[in-house]
Amino acid sequence: LHPVRAPLAVATFASLAEAGYFDGQVFHRVVPGFVAQTGCPRGDGWGGPGFTLPDEDSEVPFDAGSLGMAREDARDTAGSQWFVATSDQPHLTSEYTRFGQVVHGLYVAQQLRQGAVVEDVVIERVP
Repeated sequence: LHPVRAPLAVATFASLAEAGYFDGQVFHRVVPGFVAQTGCPRGDGWGGPGFTLPDEDSEVPFDAGSLGMAREDARDTAGSQWFVATSDQPHLTSEYTRFGQVVHGLYVAQQLRQGAVVEDVVIERVP
């Protein structure tokens, strides 16, 4: 996770993960070669945590394995939904909050199917 680039997104994601918010949720949107998205408590892409976050833009490219905050078409509407870019997506750069990067096992995200269930999101804090 990148707390310097996206402090609000990282803090929110970590807090929700540590509270077990994502456990048992489904990947409700999977577009092969594009993204795998989860974080909707309703499982249909229309739910959220009851609050929204401002976008935290950066020029860091959305390459394969980038973690981004999903949002509605309007800016500053992200909440709990997030995605993994399963291939390079340069058009998302500066349009969506990029808050992390998959460092091991990207092939798992690339093989996900819609409806796959999140077992557990674990946050490991390092000094």
